[in-house]
Amino acid sequence: MAKVLVLYYSSYGHIEQMADAVAEGARSAGAEVDIRRVAETAPQAVIEAAHFKTDTAHPVIENVDKLADYDAIVIGAPTRFGRMPSQMAAFLDTAGGLWFRGALNGKVGGAFTSTASQHGGQETTLFSIITNLLHFGMTIVGLDYGFQGMVGVKEVHGGTPYGASTLADGDGSRQPSTVDLDGARYQGKRIAETAAKLFG
Repeated sequence: MAKVLVLYYSSYGHIEQMADAVAEGARSAGAEVDIRRVAETAPQAVIEAAHFKTDTAHPVIENVDKLADYDAIVIGAPTRFGRMPSQMAAFLDTAGGLWFRGALNGKVGGAFTSTASQHGGQETTLFSIITNLLHFGMTIVGLDYGFQGMVGVKEVHGGTPYGASTLADGDGSRQPSTVDLDGARYQGKRIAETAAKLFG
């Protein structure tokens, strides 16, 4: 049984919903899954003014060394100007010791994201996460085209071969669609299956 960590940062709840879907997909492949979030670092005045979602069922990850306990790590974060937000970057920046020891070498990694608009930087944000995972020595599993929901233009939806994604609209009013959540489940399942083959 593969042990999978779904680690995320979410300001408005879109990535939290995607994290739950990724975890659901990984569990469907028989994996043991933990969902954790990184700590909020924005000032309280910003949190209140921007109406960040602060209620969540998922605990904050204890410390960066916990990453070494898993066979696979799937990281989700929204875009901030085409890259991951500072909350996630700051957490990953503390992983130098893990990198130095090669503690994540060969583990499975993946990424998922959200943006306000269709062209709001989904792929560059995914690459900003994936770049970190590659530097950690991880094997990346994206959202392959076995997931048919990515194809077609009948409705607006997320989805890129680099990872599951969703769109929130500028005011955060659009919630992840069925296609977006199905893509997250599919990617979570594929990551868990890959980890099971490597570590099972």
